Amino acid sequence: MPPFPPPSRIVPVDDRCSAATACDLARSGVALLWRGDFPQARRLLAAMGRRLDRRAPHPVDDPAEAFRNHRRARRNRARVLRQVLVAVDAEYRLDLRRAPDVREACRQAYGSATGPGVLALRELLGVLGAHQWRERGVFVPALGARVHPHYGVFSPTRSEYVDLVAQAPLPALTRTAFDLGTGTGVLAAVLARRGIARVTATDSNPRALACARGNATRLGLTARIHVPEPCLYPEGRADLVVCNPPWLPAHPVSDLEKGVYDPDSRMLRGFLTGLTAHLEPGGEGWLVLSDLAERLGLRTRAELLDLVGAAGLRVAGRVDTAPRHPKAAATEDPLHAARAGEVTSLWRLQARPLVR
Repeated sequence: MPPFPPPSRIVPVDDRCSAATACDLARSGVALLWRGDFPQARRLLAAMGRRLDRRAPHPVDDPAEAFRNHRRARRNRARVLRQVLVAVDAEYRLDLRRAPDVREACRQAYGSATGPGVLALRELLGVLGAHQWRERGVFVPALGARVHPHYGVFSPTRSEYVDLVAQAPLPALTRTAFDLGTGTGVLAAVLARRGIARVTATDSNPRALACARGNATRLGLTARIHVPEPCLYPEGRADLVVCNPPWLPAHPVSDLEKGVYDPDSRMLRGFLTGLTAHLEPGGEGWLVLSDLAERLGLRTRAELLDLVGAAGLRVAGRVDTAPRHPKAAATEDPLHAARAGEVTSLWRLQARPLVR
């Protein structure tokens, strides 16, 4: 979000403010406008986060309740930390000691500034991190190249789901494909590199569409990858339709979480219900989905299969892989038990034959 006017309850603070005082003020709804050293502001925010983490809910045996407790704690943590603000001028300059130049990072995230205002320091640090990811890129082994995520677009740091799409056998005579919810465009690029002549990459997020177009250009794939205006399904049909929806049916609390949380499985349902109308005869839909929601008690396997059947589809096959991300081994994670056993699958779906 761009700079916003200062809130009504605000107090200036500097290097003398302790994490305990900052947490108490922020919990009571008072915003803190930082006036001190920029590196010290980062240290204060980190110390506040550690204090809030010490108030984490007690472990419970029920996975669904553990998830709900975890989400409540994360929402409260984010609410408190967002109370630490920094002021920027009409060109996104910070007037703080030892402050970095954040202008280009903010312009990439927000566009041109409309005037001076304030930013949540936590948000600004996310913007700076996203800028670095965009500049450096993320190496994708399946492509042998880097993709460059934009701010607010899910970064393909988990390679197992990309590898599934890179290695699953393609349906015979696959000439066209749709990549729904393309994000950075990484799966569209993988499909194009596999020889599919025409890949249409869609997303509802304009940031993602700009990101996918940029990555297609960098990878020399603009002749094969078409990125239309925001939508889930484009017009027409394809031999292959790939969808990697957000894996957990819960509400995101920020734009960055929209790549992980899908309220009421809306995108999953939209993909399944629209698939038969957008498949060429003999085509396949590839659903790339983790079973973490099932392990957390948020959705059952039977419910998933019911959605597939209700959409007039059948499961033609499934390819599974184990997670390789660091959280799978992080025993301090309150959701570790579910993450440790997580399986990511590529479900091969086909339209059920009509019964005459």
